[in-house]
This record gives sequence, C-alpha cells and structure tokens, in this order.
Amino acid sequence: MRKLLLLLGACALTPGVRAQVNAAADSTSVHNLDEIVIEAPKVIRKADMDVYHPSKSAVDNAKNGMQLLTNIMIPSLTVNDVLGSVTSGGKSVQLRINGRVATVDQVRALLPSTIRRVEWIDNPGLRYNGAESVLNFIVANPTVGGSLQSMARPAVNQAWGFYFGDAKFNTGRSQFEVGANFKLTNKIKTHRDYTETFTFEDGTSLTRNEISRGGTMDNSMGNAWASYSYIIPDTTVIFIEASAYSKLTDRFNYRGLLSLSDGTDDILLDDTRGDKGTTPRLSAYIEQHLPRRQTLVVDFNASFYSGHSSSDYVERPAAGATPLTDIHTLIRDRNQAYAVEADYIKNWDSSRLTAGASWSANRNRSVYENLGGEIFHQRQDKIYFFAEYFRRLGKFTLTAGLGAQYTDFLFRETGQGNHSWNLRPQATVTYSPDCRHQFRLNFTSWQSAPSLSETNIAPQQVDGFQWRIGNPDLKTSNSYMLTFRYGFNFPRVAGSFGVRAFTSPDAITPVLYWYDGRLVTSYENSRGLQNLSFFVSPQIEIVPSWLTVSGHLQYRAERMRGTGYTLYNHNWSGNASLQLMHWGFVLTGQYIRAQHDLWGEKISWGENLSVVALYYDWKDWQFGAGMIMPFGRYDQGSRMLSKWNTNEQHMRLDMRMPFVQLGYNIQWGHQKRSAQKLVNADANVDQSSAAGR
Repeated sequence: MRKLLLLLGACALTPGVRAQVNAAADSTSVHNLDEIVIEAPKVIRKADMDVYHPSKSAVDNAKNGMQLLTNIMIPSLTVNDVLGSVTSGGKSVQLRINGRVATVDQVRALLPSTIRRVEWIDNPGLRYNGAESVLNFIVANPTVGGSLQSMARPAVNQAWGFYFGDAKFNTGRSQFEVGANFKLTNKIKTHRDYTETFTFEDGTSLTRNEISRGGTMDNSMGNAWASYSYIIPDTTVIFIEASAYSKLTDRFNYRGLLSLSDGTDDILLDDTRGDKGTTPRLSAYIEQHLPRRQTLVVDFNASFYSGHSSSDYVERPAAGATPLTDIHTLIRDRNQAYAVEADYIKNWDSSRLTAGASWSANRNRSVYENLGGEIFHQRQDKIYFFAEYFRRLGKFTLTAGLGAQYTDFLFRETGQGNHSWNLRPQATVTYSPDCRHQFRLNFTSWQSAPSLSETNIAPQQVDGFQWRIGNPDLKTSNSYMLTFRYGFNFPRVAGSFGVRAFTSPDAITPVLYWYDGRLVTSYENSRGLQNLSFFVSPQIEIVPSWLTVSGHLQYRAERMRGTGYTLYNHNWSGNASLQLMHWGFVLTGQYIRAQHDLWGEKISWGENLSVVALYYDWKDWQFGAGMIMPFGRYDQGSRMLSKWNTNEQHMRLDMRMPFVQLGYNIQWGHQKRSAQKLVNADANVDQSSAAGR
C-alpha cells in the first residue's frame, strides 16, 4: 500500500518540480534532465531511458556488479554472469559506468552497495555513436578507503573456469586500482554436423556429408588492468588507465569423415582454425565543469594488437596417406588504433544541448606467411561530428539531432580504397500521460565501415573448392531503425512491448560466385536488408522481494537482397529468468533461445543456453554451485542458402558442466569515489581472420 501511495504521489508532481529533481552521478555535477526520481516504483520511465533502483534484497544478495545486474532482472536484457555476457535481442549491449564505456570485467568489479541506479537506454542518442543499446551504472561515492574482491568459479568435470580479483586504494584525492582475471577453456569436447551441396556453373552438383569424428575447443584468455584517478569534486576529473588483454589460445579442431555423392572414396578431414595475440590499451580522460552548467570532456584511447590468425585444412583418402587438399594459412598482424573525442554539454532547466567531434584511426600491417611473407598495409580514418538537442514540453519530450561521419580507407600496396560522407539523423518523441504509462517513437541511424577482412585483397583458400578475397571498393553502409514502444508500470508488474522496423539499404554482406573453377566468397554493398520485429518484455514480482520472473519474447520477419538472390527469414527468440531470494540464499534459473539472423545468403544462430545456480552469502563470503546446460542441447550454427553452395552446420559442445563458486569481498577505510567519464573515444584495434569453413 505504501508503494502505491508513493507512486500516486509521484504522478501528481508538476513538470516544474520534476525538472528540479536531479539524479546525477554523485561524484560529478552532471545535470541530467530527470522527470522524476522516487524509490517506490520498480522502474522509472523517463523520456530517454528506463531507470532501475536496486532493492535492498538485490544489493544484500550480490557480491559484485554483474550479480547485482542479474538480481535487478531487467526484462529485455539477457545477463549471463557465468559466461560473462550482457545482450539484448541477441546483440551486445554497450556497458558504461557513470557515463564512461566499460567492460564486463569493470562492471563485475563494482561494489553493489555503491550502485545507486542502473539506466537502461534502448534508444541511444548521437553521443553514443551507433550503439544499439546502452546500460549505464550510476555509482555513488563509497565511504571506505579500499576494497578487495576475488572470485573463483571452476567447473567440476571439465577444464573450464573463471578467476577474478580487483583491489582499490585511496590517498587524498587520488585512487589507485589494480585487477586481473583469467578464463580457462581447455580441450572441451566438440562435434560438428555438416552437410553441403555445391552446384557448378554447368548445372551439375556434388553433395558432401561430414560425419563427426570428434574435436576439441581451447579458448583461454587473461586480462589485467591498472588505473589512476584524481578528482576535485564537481570541478575536475582526471583518469588514466592501462590494460592488457591476452588471447592465450583460441583454437577449434574438427575431425570428420566426408562421404561424396559422386561415389568416390570417403575422405578423412582435419579442420583447425584459431588465433592468438595480445592487446595492450591506454586511455586518458579529463572532464572540466565550467560556469553556467557547462561541461567540457576530452577522451583519448589507444590500442595495439600483435598476434596471428591461422587455419589448417587437410583432406586425405580414408585408405591413403597422401593429402588430396592441404591448406595452411597464417596471418601475422601488428595493428594500431587511436581515437580522441571532445564533447560540450550545456544544460538548462528543461532542455539540454550536446555537441561533439571525434577522430579515430586504424593502421594495420598484415604478413601472409602462406603467400611467401607478402605484406599488406591498410589505413582507415573516421571523423564524426554531431549536435543533439533535448526539450521537455509538458507531458511530451522531444529529442532531435544530426551527425555526420567521414570515412576513408586505403591499401598502400595497390592504392585502392574509398572515402565517403554520411549523415546520421536521429529523433525521439515521448508522451507520458502519467508515470504508469509511456509511449515512445524513436528514429535512429548509423554507419558501418568495412572491416580489414572484408577489404583485404589477399586471396585465402578455404578448401578444395572455395576461396575468400576481400573487396577494396566497398563503401560505408547506412542503417536506419524506427521503434515504437509502450512501457507500463503497475504494482508487481512492469514491462514493455512494441514494434521495430529496420533497414540497411546498402549492407556489406558476403557474395559467392564461380571464377576459374573456384567458388569465391567476396563482399559487396548489397541491395539491402529489411526486417520487422514484435517484442514483449514483462517482469512480474510473484512474491515481493522473494520470487520474481522476467523475460523477453521476440518475433522477427526479414528480407535480404543481394546479387542474384532474394531471401526471407522469420523466427521466435527470447529468454526467461526466475529468481528466488530469501535467508541469504539466491536461486536463479535462465533459459535463452538464440535469435536466427539472416545476413547475406546465410542464416546463423548463437547459443541456446540454460543455467541454474544457487548462492549463499555469509558475512564477506559467498558460496555457490550450479550447472551450465542442465537441460536442452547446446547448438550453435548456420545455414547457407546460396544457389552455388547450400550447407547446414551445427556445432555441439559438451557444455553440461556443474561448477562451484567461492567469492570474497571486503571493504575498509575511507574510499575515494571512482572517476567518471561522460564520453568514450573508441579505439578498438582491428585484426585479420584466417578463412575457414
């Protein structure tokens, strides 16, 4: 009853009162335009985001930021703490902490008691530079001088596990942080079901059916970081971070027996691919608050990649030792990326202006050892400008803006390349008759530049029939999306449903053709992809503070057109989660049905997963146990629909893995608040990819 009275009281607040309520991050004077901030509702629907305030039980039953996010149970999110992923509708979600872009590791290192709210932005503005969705953690100023977190999660029956540690120390206005993690995946058993039919130019065909003879997957990686921040509250923030990510081993090996439809002898197949490398990163950030509610932010990022990508494909007669096909590809990369972004933010009582500019550069050097050490250099530059204006008009809020992106890339050896200017309009209209209902119409657009692998002209042989060659004449593609969403918020029940229309009229997709007896996979600016999605995302408190269920269900129909083909696809996807919390115990269950995506002439799908886990908190300790894939069958794969090559592939992993978990979290002293970043310059280094089936 108290919650209902508070909710009705919130609905009665006037717009003028709403404008005065400020739920800005605690460590800097950021003037967010919040309609209302009140603790009673489960979710507060604002014009540009949904705001979730963690309940006391959600905080008390979490030892890190990922566990708290799991406990909040945002319906349209798929949070998998065990595998370390956060997705929405099958797509990655951009994570942020107090406005700065963050990784899953950094979210995991957050102290649950310091997280004041979580902002879910499913219609990011131009400032987010093309992100499909954003999850922003607003973290308060902790009251302790240091913290130490650690966690170990090994599997019982497999060489699989995750290990994590993070420490923070404070002195004066400075804060130091160091942390590291390690993910182990060693020789997990795999199987591949694979059938393909080649149709030649003369109309004849050949079918090859692969019978799995087993395989293994290695996928181990480590990450270490150290950061320093100096903060004068409400005035200046300086933040410097250095990190190093190492892919220790990423290797997939498949063995099979090929039977051919033309009656020839069976063929033994050994197909191995993988990559290995290290990526050190450096970021520097400064934020300065100026008079009259103005803010200037500058962010710099740099990364360097040194590693290699390899593929080995061998076919030999079942009765003989001499290979019929013997392909070895090895690409060594030494690639660099740099980015700098500057944003200006001006706030008024009922409006906000944000404008900015950024520059990013990639410098790639690839050595193809299988081509006699031939070297290829690629240069890619992007320049981006934007301006966006937000205005509240009674029960309506309007946001409109325009971005412009210049993309230029060039291959040094051949002089081939391309450059283009692209506009990025965006607009949102929100109507909130009261705080139980909200209607939002959002139009957004973004650009996708071709990658290193898509443009590199170095030929790569895949198997006895197939080759892959990049296309340096590709142009930056455009994407446009229109979304209508209705959000509702009632006692014990909250959620949303809506419809989304998407089009990418010149999407960069693979294209297949025969050339000189070879089936070549290259890339083109296609005739476009269009899809229409219907979705519903409810959250239900069955027993308040004890038992909650949430989920997301989506139906999508799409059409893809390219050179010589028009294809259609439709499917259901979604996730369901259940959580029971009481007496220090947390029982969670999750099921994920992967989205099937049509891209080019291929339909591909991710992991169908199920996870159950039980945790118990005792003082600074957490004990847990669970199982990955307690029911169902792991399946990840694709289906090719080309007239030249139809195939279907299913990758099966031995993922039924029970695990145990031990965590420790201690805090002491008077801790400095964490540095906040309002913008993030993207300097993600690119890398080559060895072709494989």
